Amino acid sequence: MVSDAVMASGLRNRFGADSRLHSRPPFGTIMPEPLTIEPVAPHLLRSLREHVHERLRRAIVAGRFRNGERLNERHLAEMLGVSTTPVKDAIRKLESEGLVRTEARRGVFVEFSPRQALEMALGRAALESVMTHIAANRIGDADVAEIARLIEEMGHATQHSALEDLVTLNEAYHGAIHRISGCTYLERRLDGQRMYDHAQRIALLSEPSERGQGFEEHRSIFDALRAREPALAEQRMRAHIVRSAKAHVRQVFGADAEGLDYDE
Repeated sequence: MVSDAVMASGLRNRFGADSRLHSRPPFGTIMPEPLTIEPVAPHLLRSLREHVHERLRRAIVAGRFRNGERLNERHLAEMLGVSTTPVKDAIRKLESEGLVRTEARRGVFVEFSPRQALEMALGRAALESVMTHIAANRIGDADVAEIARLIEEMGHATQHSALEDLVTLNEAYHGAIHRISGCTYLERRLDGQRMYDHAQRIALLSEPSERGQGFEEHRSIFDALRAREPALAEQRMRAHIVRSAKAHVRQVFGADAEGLDYDE
């Protein structure tokens, strides 16, 4: 029969002399706090091609390139400090989003006009206003509390001109309404222009007057949701999106979109 001493010796040889297999600390010992490490910020997890795509998309939506302007891939790569490979990848994605077009033997051209910008917003307004109507019929007390908290945080961010926080809260606010509506199909239809909406928010919310007006409109929509008034919530959401889009078109192009007369 193997003695306890021999067994202990075998364990030390296998796990190391200082091993304490299944050992417990003495009674009354204060255990140290578990090690915690701050998680990596989401924007650092994105690949180089995603960063390049975002910068080019934001530049187009902000009006830094004229509608119809030819894009030189090598020049863009030099400006961004990258090779042409992620630029080519980004351009393919921009083309799928409708922000550039490729012509054989001619090159790549920007395709972002006042009319296109407003058309995109009108599509979003049609879908999201319906989702807001449905959300007003489905909203529960927990949902009201969630949006009330977002409104409070948005008010604080607006007051302190915290642009990055305000953009994040703005998207969380609209996302909460989408979720409450339960309209997953309509939400998928909005996914195609989500990146444009993000870039528009960044551009618009850089203006102090727009930050204040946008916050008041969000609060007004919430008032209608909390009161369970679907028609009013729908109308206020549609008016908010259309007004914001027209403001963005004027900000980027210096003029209104021609041939698209749509008033709220």
